[in-house]
Amino acid sequence: GPYKLIVTWMMGVIMLFVIMRTAFLGYVLLWGQMSLWGATIITNLLSAIPYLGNELVKWLWGGFFVDNATLTRFFALHFLLPFIIAALTMIHLLFLHQTGSSNPLSLTSNFDKIPFHPYFSI
Repeated sequence: GPYKLIVTWMMGVIMLFVIMRTAFLGYVLLWGQMSLWGATIITNLLSAIPYLGNELVKWLWGGFFVDNATLTRFFALHFLLPFIIAALTMIHLLFLHQTGSSNPLSLTSNFDKIPFHPYFSI
């Protein structure tokens, strides 16, 4: 069908959101006035989730407001997420290797393909 690369595309979207979360956590680690309010506002967006949003925000903060517990949690996540990004990248490349990439014209031609290794992996 037309969506033969859907798993590869979904892995790319998941990677995008994990990278955005890592960048946000790195921004909060500066612990200035702007990053404190950025953390407060962005994490408060979770309170819009019905029934468990407020509890989720309190769990994420480690209390009732953004404090040192929040900074410690964000630091730990900011340290761990790059390893998850590396694993997701390897899975994404595995899916790309299995399915091949597409082109905008939807022509299936093997004329201009080059192997991934060593041209892109090194």
